[in-house]
Amino acid sequence: MKLPKELYNGVIIFIGIALYFVLMEVLHLSNQFFLRLFNIVFIYYGVNKTLKSNFVEGKTDFADNAISALLTALTGVLLSIMGLVAYIYSKGGDSYIQTLSESLLFVGSPSVMTYNISLLFEGIVSAVIVTFSLMLYWKKKYPSD
Repeated sequence: MKLPKELYNGVIIFIGIALYFVLMEVLHLSNQFFLRLFNIVFIYYGVNKTLKSNFVEGKTDFADNAISALLTALTGVLLSIMGLVAYIYSKGGDSYIQTLSESLLFVGSPSVMTYNISLLFEGIVSAVIVTFSLMLYWKKKYPSD
């Protein structure tokens, strides 16, 4: 059984982000908030891979490709958030979240779910931005009406 390319590339995004953050944790760089911004590179990679695959297959409908790209990005983001929830609970839950929230801009003491829901919204926004920016890049390769 062959997985849909959106799911496959979403899993690639998740694996890339997970390995990146584990590497940051091992190297004791997880408190450097600006390094967390580089996870968008993995989203760009996975979405671009989906769009490239669509183009090779001859799928040039702009709306269909936009939906495919957005599904890829959202799959990666949702899997990453689920992985983060599991990781936080494995490290101690709310007590571990306090160490994470010190390096981000959270006021007070967020719970695990508050922390992850806010990251989910941030991830959805980044997925939309990545999709739109890559669709603008790929638009020149599609035949115009």
